[in-house]
Amino acid sequence: MYIVVDERQSVAAEYLAGFGAQDVPARSLRAEEFLAWLAGHPTDTVQGIVLGECDDRAGRTAAIRSLSQAPIIALNETRSLEQTLDLFTAGIDDVVRRPVHVREILARAEAIRRRGIRGEAQAPAAQDRSGRLKVFADGRDPEIDGVSLNLPRRERHILEFFAKHRGRPLSRAQIFNAVYAEHGSDVEESVVEGHISKLRKKLRLRLGYDPIEAKRLAGYTFVG
Repeated sequence: MYIVVDERQSVAAEYLAGFGAQDVPARSLRAEEFLAWLAGHPTDTVQGIVLGECDDRAGRTAAIRSLSQAPIIALNETRSLEQTLDLFTAGIDDVVRRPVHVREILARAEAIRRRGIRGEAQAPAAQDRSGRLKVFADGRDPEIDGVSLNLPRRERHILEFFAKHRGRPLSRAQIFNAVYAEHGSDVEESVVEGHISKLRKKLRLRLGYDPIEAKRLAGYTFVG
């Protein structure tokens, strides 16, 4: 999920609509409520933060960074070298000038995760027991026998969630909340079953077996 923090309701609504058009869950929060919200939610539910106009953006960035390592992308209305440098110094990952398309924001956030822009070591890839399947947690597509398996965003996020909780049964509701958190009531929980079915079929075709076990009532388990 992406969070848009901007005191201008029209701007926040514009980007929420843009994320919705890309089938990406997003919500808007006012600056004064965002930190409390962030502190009360699992950090892995936030994929990126769009920080628009609000008081003391540099100060708020430091507070955000203490709670989340999600990419933070600032929106600027004018070209100002001093303002841009101040934001980078505070911990902003990227600064873009409006207007900017949501697809560019998504691409920049993915690039930030891939590069490990904050100097963090990349987490080791989760593997199945054969070592043939590697699942990354930084936005990259999984690999099978060293070759990328291109997956739609939803299927990749579901596979990452499975790998993170390997060996643990996961209910449909848990998977839905992880992938569609805060998306809204217009998405039915049953939609995850379609994504999982497509994902398992692709894995079976490439691996020759299914690393995801499904049991009635128990849910789904990444067994590898």
